[in-house]
Amino acid sequence: MKHILFVCHGNICRSPMAEYIMKHLVHEAGRDADFYIESAATSREEIGNDVYPPARRKLAENGIRCDGHAARQITRRDYDRFDLIVCMDRMNLRWISRIIPEDPEDKIHLLLDFTDRTPGTEVADPWYTGNFDATWRDCVEGCEALLEKY
Repeated sequence: MKHILFVCHGNICRSPMAEYIMKHLVHEAGRDADFYIESAATSREEIGNDVYPPARRKLAENGIRCDGHAARQITRRDYDRFDLIVCMDRMNLRWISRIIPEDPEDKIHLLLDFTDRTPGTEVADPWYTGNFDATWRDCVEGCEALLEKY
């Protein structure tokens, strides 16, 4: 079983979108038994909060529920619990390095690095742009590529 942790700044927009999109894709592929999927934040700002309403609406528009989500911060222990720690942007990578200072098993990656896009491409951040369509497209593309790889 592959354990995947999606990570963004607050764990209320991009990482839960990726988490629930990936769960949906895995379920549609009949591969629920092959994956364990969660999401987390690099910051403590939103701990305990639900998915941000516009992100929740975008998921719902596409038939994906995200009930029961509560934002949490990534911990050092997560490095041992997960096979992959998948970040939405380079700032997430920098913040994770303060929590998990080393990555000897090469577990920490950017989501869009699993696609054919230019390495280092970041998932669009809707917190600043309000463009949840772009974030949706990035997350779907990244999750589809991740599922294809594993």
